[in-house]
Amino acid sequence: MRENMSVISLLLLIVGILESFAAEWNTKDYMKREHCLVKPYQGTGMTMPYWDFMGSTMVTNNYIRLTPDIQSKQGALWNSVPCHVRNWELQVEFKVHGKGKDLFGDGFVIWYAKERMKAGPIFGNQDYFQGLAVILDTYSNHNGAHSHQHPYISAMVNNGSLHYDHDRDGTHTQLAGCEAKFRNVEHGTHIAIRYEKDTLTVSTDIADKLGWKQCFQVNEVKLPTGYYIGISATTGDLSDNHDILSIRLFELDLPDDPKDQEDRSQIVPSAAFYDAPRERVEDAKQSGMSGIKLFLLMLVGALALIACVVIAIMLYQKHQENSRKRFY
Repeated sequence: MRENMSVISLLLLIVGILESFAAEWNTKDYMKREHCLVKPYQGTGMTMPYWDFMGSTMVTNNYIRLTPDIQSKQGALWNSVPCHVRNWELQVEFKVHGKGKDLFGDGFVIWYAKERMKAGPIFGNQDYFQGLAVILDTYSNHNGAHSHQHPYISAMVNNGSLHYDHDRDGTHTQLAGCEAKFRNVEHGTHIAIRYEKDTLTVSTDIADKLGWKQCFQVNEVKLPTGYYIGISATTGDLSDNHDILSIRLFELDLPDDPKDQEDRSQIVPSAAFYDAPRERVEDAKQSGMSGIKLFLLMLVGALALIACVVIAIMLYQKHQENSRKRFY
C-alpha cells in the first residue's frame, strides 16, 4: 500500500512540475480574448463586448453579416480595444456568397489600422489610412491585363500618404498577393495573418482541411503597436453576402526575439518591398480617344452631315425654282 502511495505521489509531483512548466511556457502564447469574437456574439442588448459595428452590419446567432447580397451597401466591425501585442497571429473564419454567377463583388478587408469606425471608399473604410490592410477582392474591374484571377488576396501597408487605386485593383501599392477561390464555398473558410519579427505571412484554409496553405510572405514590414483590428466590406453595382463567423487573435511567445521589449508605439508603418506594378491596357495606349472626345467628334460629324443635307435641299429647291422661271 505504501509503495502504491509513493508511486501515486511521485506521479502527482511529475504532473505538477509539467503543469508548472506548461503554465510558464503559455504565459504569452495564448488567445487574447479582448481581441476575439466567437459565438455567441451578443452581449447585453444590441452590444458586443469589445466590438462595435456600423453601416449595414447585422448580428445573428450564427454569423455577423457586414453586407447583404444587395447593391450599394457598406458595413464594418471594429475592435474597441487597441492591440499592444508585438508579435501576433489573427485568424478569421468567414463566408462570401451570393446569387451572382459570373459577376459579383466587391469584397472585404481585414484591417490593422490607427483609426477605427471611419467609413470611406476603400471597401467601406477610409482611404489614406495608416496601418495594414489585407484585401480579399472578389471583383476584377478588368482595368488591366492581370496575371491572376479573382477572388484575390493582397496586402497593403500605408503610412497615410498612399492612395488605394480601385481602377488598378490596388496593384500599384500591394506588397504581394495570391489567388484564393473562397467565394460560394459551402463551409466556412479561414485566413491567418501572422506578424512575427517584422515578417508578414498570410495563409488560408479554403478546403476546410484544418491545415494552412501559405498565400504569401513579406519580410521587413514595420507595424506599430496600439492599432485597432477591424473588418469592412462593400457592395456596388454588384453584390455578395460578406459574413464573419469568428475572429481570434493569438499573442506569440518568442523568447528569442531581441526586439520583443522594444517600444513600437510611435513607429511609422512601412514596408521595404512591394510587388512590381502591372501596367493597364490604357497605360500603354495613351493615344487612345476618351469616351467624351469620341462623343464630341461624333456630335460634330452629325451636325456637319445635317448641315450638308439642309444645304443640298436648299440648293435643289433653288434649282427647281430657277427651272420653273425659265419655262414660263
